[in-house]
Amino acid sequence: MNPYRVLIVDDHPLARNAVKSILELSPRYLVVGEAANGAEACELSGQLLPDLILMDINMPGMNGLETTRRIKQQFPLIKIVILSVSDDVADLFAAIQFGAQGYLLKNMEPDHWIDYLDSLFEGKDDVSREMAGKMLYQFRESKGQQDDHLLTEREKEILAYIAHGNTNKQIAEQLCITENTVKTHIKHLLEKLHLQNRVQLASYAFNKGIAGR
Repeated sequence: MNPYRVLIVDDHPLARNAVKSILELSPRYLVVGEAANGAEACELSGQLLPDLILMDINMPGMNGLETTRRIKQQFPLIKIVILSVSDDVADLFAAIQFGAQGYLLKNMEPDHWIDYLDSLFEGKDDVSREMAGKMLYQFRESKGQQDDHLLTEREKEILAYIAHGNTNKQIAEQLCITENTVKTHIKHLLEKLHLQNRVQLASYAFNKGIAGR
């Protein structure tokens, strides 16, 4: 069978070379392109139409999560696996919510990378058992706490603005309130939804349909 065509996305050349060396351990994977940032990744995705994109989560400019969201909107059949040095379950949640099919830790053994990617294409677990367990635990802990009825109408308005990339200053101007008031609302949103940053708030807004307001 033909090898799976892979696009590697990472802003560090050494990191891209390291990923390439891991994939060379298996004849099932062929690196057809490399991108150093989100914009390049979006462009090459359309040109190369890879089977798989290995996407660094932290990049300057457009990060890996936003890049994933944009690529999946245009090319939903491309599988995307997020690469990170962090096993923080919040990052895993965000990756899945933004459309990624999986999540790999950069410090995992090379053989585990190959096994993981093989299982992804064979239709097995999209995430490793350990990470899946962490996801399930947090989901059970927070399932009843992430409902829309917890939020005020003002908080939903602010969520929608965040999802569309507005700054605190822009939100304040749109709603005729102060920036400090916006910051207070965002703090309350993070506490209510048990999230950690604006990226996760944006993901929640899209997932719940609040971003379309």
